[in-house]
Amino acid sequence: MPKICDLIAEKAKNGEDWVSYEFFPPRTEQGVKNLVARFERMKQARQPLFCDMTWGAGGSTSELTMDLTLKMKAMGLEPNMHLTCTNVERKDVIKALQTCKDNDVRNIVALRGDPPHGQEKWEATEGGFECALDLVKFIRREHGDYFCLSVAGYPEGHPDTIVHVGDDESKLSPSERTRCRVTEEDGQKKVYVCPDAAFKLEMDYLKKKVDAGADAIITQMFFDADTYGAFLKACRKHGINVPVIPGIMLVQAAGGFRKMTAMCKTRVPSAVKESVDAKASDDVALKAYGVDLGVQISHELLAHGAPGLH
Repeated sequence: MPKICDLIAEKAKNGEDWVSYEFFPPRTEQGVKNLVARFERMKQARQPLFCDMTWGAGGSTSELTMDLTLKMKAMGLEPNMHLTCTNVERKDVIKALQTCKDNDVRNIVALRGDPPHGQEKWEATEGGFECALDLVKFIRREHGDYFCLSVAGYPEGHPDTIVHVGDDESKLSPSERTRCRVTEEDGQKKVYVCPDAAFKLEMDYLKKKVDAGADAIITQMFFDADTYGAFLKACRKHGINVPVIPGIMLVQAAGGFRKMTAMCKTRVPSAVKESVDAKASDDVALKAYGVDLGVQISHELLAHGAPGLH
């Protein structure tokens, strides 16, 4: 069966864009049934190039992630299974990769992963892997080029490197202004950014992951297409030439939007913030806005040179 890097190359050769989906393992048995039914509906709506299945924080959904991955495969979808280093021993990674291989699942997203709920800082599991780079190296060493490996990219910088730098974004460099987050907290304006020096270190690390064998990059969410455009240019300038796939998260609920953007320290354009705030109490209007915003950003991303939309 195909690897998604080959599918992407074929689409590029033919000048075709494409979409892919990302699913999160539900917390209830009924939720799982609903999700499996949705696989079929979304497959019929538009055949996705591939479908990601995430791995819960702290490895909390590892068994369900594998089960849903295999269900997708059986339904004729091409799964791209997330695999993290968090709370996962080396033997469990070996088992997961062998299960994928036994079932012809050839696409893996190699991630460090988030810390378990209730734990502020990420810590390596004894006998496990320290980071996504270690995971990429291990998979390539053990399985050669059998798997297509995707890794994470952070157009605004990893949340761990985004810091408070004062209250005046005009003092930032031009590149820093493309990824800064401006908020108002307790009546005070605050500016957060991954400084240029830290961003360069992140790009160096991303290049190491690609050099170690990563075939594609899937980005963290963002709500400003120009931020993706700047990141794509930075990748190419850094000698990173694999596909850079933009990760798009639709606005569906004001609470979830605010929670996720705060947790990830995401840049939110003022027009987006104002629209979400204005429609926060009207679920129908907010979801309609989320669709319109998603369509707008998608067109802008394709104009920036995105290979497809995730």
